[in-house]
Amino acid sequence: MKILVLVSHVPDTTARIAFTNDHTAFDTNGISFIVNPYDEWYALVRGLELKEAQGGTVTTITVGGPVTEPTIRKALAIGADDAVRIDTEPRDGHDVAAQVAAFAKDKGYDLILAGKETIDHNGSQVGPMLAELLDLPFISLATKLDVAGGKATAEREVRGDVEVVECPLPALVSCAKGMAEQRIPNMRGIMAARTKPLQVVPAAAVDALSATVRFELPPPKQAVKMIPADDAGTLIGLLHTEAKVI
Repeated sequence: MKILVLVSHVPDTTARIAFTNDHTAFDTNGISFIVNPYDEWYALVRGLELKEAQGGTVTTITVGGPVTEPTIRKALAIGADDAVRIDTEPRDGHDVAAQVAAFAKDKGYDLILAGKETIDHNGSQVGPMLAELLDLPFISLATKLDVAGGKATAEREVRGDVEVVECPLPALVSCAKGMAEQRIPNMRGIMAARTKPLQVVPAAAVDALSATVRFELPPPKQAVKMIPADDAGTLIGLLHTEAKVI
């Protein structure tokens, strides 16, 4: 089975968020970057498990410049066979999906896996747009995935229950918590990653569908106001005039 896994290069969750260029660009100074956890812990590891059980290959694909290569190498250290880097800075979710689609459309992948979202934008846009561009069945937010007999069978959580979904291969699945257990690269994997193939391909011509106008940080948290339990009137007034939730 030939598996492609989307891998995103994202700021560490502990990073201090700041913006430059009049709040139009993310300030990367002093920021550590990691493999997007949903891509790493769930999509990539489940792809590796399927390869180990059924044979085949796992390729990762990343849209970004040379700065993303340490992140890509970590994915290779976890166990991916090879990697592709599309040499352009991603502009939005559609740009990423279109770049990946342009590369993958004639490569014959049986299964494409992606994390349910990236932790920097939390948009959940790339998976469904990529499936549309490649004309593939799409299963979102899967917490379990099995492949057999030319079909993908996935489970996903719905309110109070679990939904089971089947579709023919090739297909694209976005992966959520529960799909697999995190793997930590060992020394052998780290050493092997240095020599695994990393193909750099030029970007496709893609029209931008959106542009960043300005980033804004959320307002700082205010001090907690303690209201006596017997003073419901003050609490209701604050919820109405300050919190504006009623």
